[in-house]
Amino acid sequence: MPPPRTPEKRLGHRLAELRGPEVKPRALDARALAALAANPGCRRRAILDGAGVDKGKLASALGSPSVFGQSQFAFVRGNAFEAKVKADGGTELLRLAAEKLDRTAEPPVGARLPDLGAQDSEGRTRRTEEALREAAAERGVWTLLDHPMLALDVAGSPAFLEPDAVVVHPDGSWTVVEIKSFPMLDGAADPAKVGAAARQAAVYVLALERVAERLDPPPWVRHRVLLVCPKDFSNLPTASAVDVRKQRAVTSRQLARLTRIEEIAGTLPDGVCFAPELPPEQLEWSVESVPATYAPECLSACELAFHCRDRSRAAGAVTSLGRPVRAELGGLTTVEDVLAAARGEAGDPD
Repeated sequence: MPPPRTPEKRLGHRLAELRGPEVKPRALDARALAALAANPGCRRRAILDGAGVDKGKLASALGSPSVFGQSQFAFVRGNAFEAKVKADGGTELLRLAAEKLDRTAEPPVGARLPDLGAQDSEGRTRRTEEALREAAAERGVWTLLDHPMLALDVAGSPAFLEPDAVVVHPDGSWTVVEIKSFPMLDGAADPAKVGAAARQAAVYVLALERVAERLDPPPWVRHRVLLVCPKDFSNLPTASAVDVRKQRAVTSRQLARLTRIEEIAGTLPDGVCFAPELPPEQLEWSVESVPATYAPECLSACELAFHCRDRSRAAGAVTSLGRPVRAELGGLTTVEDVLAAARGEAGDPD
């Protein structure tokens, strides 16, 4: 007789059923977590992300393909710029960190570059924590962690996150580094892109704080992150210190509001599965069995936004007009209700 399954194994088995037994789970990244935190009431996104469903493939199978994402050219350009920034043992990156964040520290000469290699995400997470512990204990030395692996609990399910870099300062404090390929012109970058980068970096800051809490004494995780971008129209790196305290507080609060994944999974009817190869009718029934909370902001953050927008419009939901409109209308949740009240056909005549 096989041993009984633990709650974690039961949940893992259920999530595998939801995405399809043969489908490899898609890992949550910081961009997805930031988008999830921006709409914590959407149970549909929470369960799809928790199960590791590829929402882009799911949207295409539903006939509402996503039209946003990073182009291959931008991806290659970003990788080339990141390699340039980290060349020669991260000399230029550490110089920018000292210049923008730590002018009183010793110049970064002969920095430590610990090996973070491991076979899987759990192993890389453990190796990252060990390297951070060692670096925090060795004061007076700069340390650069290239693509460390961090873990963050999201609605009862672990998410493994990979920032571009983490710098450990000579005083033992930690800084998140975000490397982006959009330019800084005359020392300033596109505010919308900087805002998106700040929200993404705030997720990394939260994950780093979880690591710091397990150390004694806990190191200081700086709330000013280092944003590195090309200078003007060149490929030379420049940097800016970005304060993410506001984004960190909002993200922490919103992630705490997320309904736990097992609670959502427990409410789903038997037979629900989000494997893209299923017949369209079964796939649409599965998706519609999980309530969504659509808002126009979803169009820039979720691959299923066009599908959810069509259903929201068909139902006459006022949320399709935006959250401010929804907040102004109180208990009137559909356009039909609003028009009926405006004509005096429903509600309090006064």
